[in-house]
Amino acid sequence: MKQYLFLFFFGIGFSINAQTYSEVYKTLKANDSLIFERSFNKCELQYLDQLISDDFEFYHDTAGITNSKELFIQTMKDGVCKSNSATKPTRELVEGSIEVFLLKHNGKIYGALQNGIHHFFETTNGHKVAGSAAKFSHLWLLENDKWFLKRVISFDHQMK
Repeated sequence: MKQYLFLFFFGIGFSINAQTYSEVYKTLKANDSLIFERSFNKCELQYLDQLISDDFEFYHDTAGITNSKELFIQTMKDGVCKSNSATKPTRELVEGSIEVFLLKHNGKIYGALQNGIHHFFETTNGHKVAGSAAKFSHLWLLENDKWFLKRVISFDHQMK
């Protein structure tokens, strides 16, 4: 009888945790879309201001470290989203590549690590050319029921 009770309660705990995981996964995947599809690809940079932590840090394996939210947003304005640039880079998430790992303290979720793979492209005069593929790790923290991107590591850039 004890074994059945254990399995019953273990099963309930597992399904609650899986549901919580699913909600976090969906939220972070949606945030990924806001950061990349809207901010990076369409240059709607207001999403960066809403989603990035004030003490944001970005580590890139070939471009170095960007250690502030303000500098990162300015770099986006002056680079990827520069209005008079002849070439526009874009990013596409590799479907199915996102993994999410919950971070908990005393059983309560306080953050998550999101890993994935993305491809970059460059479009010049309507001609889209493959650029690099890379892996990424995003550290998201939950503050006052809102997710903020605190750390980014972009690594293993390979030309396609």
